Amino acid sequence: MTPAHFTFSTAFLLGLAGLAFHRTHLLSTLLCLEGMMLSLFIALSLWTLELNTTSFSASPMLLLAFSACEASAGLALLVATARTHGTDRLKNLNLLQC
Repeated sequence: MTPAHFTFSTAFLLGLAGLAFHRTHLLSTLLCLEGMMLSLFIALSLWTLELNTTSFSASPMLLLAFSACEASAGLALLVATARTHGTDRLKNLNLLQC
């Protein structure tokens, strides 16, 4: 395993562990998801560089565009929940309490 493979797999696992164990605020959950997406972007970029082909060169840009759309939708949800519930704590986001 090369150091680059170890780095992006460790970054993905850290994001997954943060998503699984540290779910107190919606913002921390969204940051963990964004870190996982960026580690996948790095992995896909390194994979296309190792293949030395141009047919997969658009894949990292497509994933980066999807990641940007996911981040904007997540921030919109964060603002909407902070306005309606007054906080971004995940315990308070029960739909039956509205």
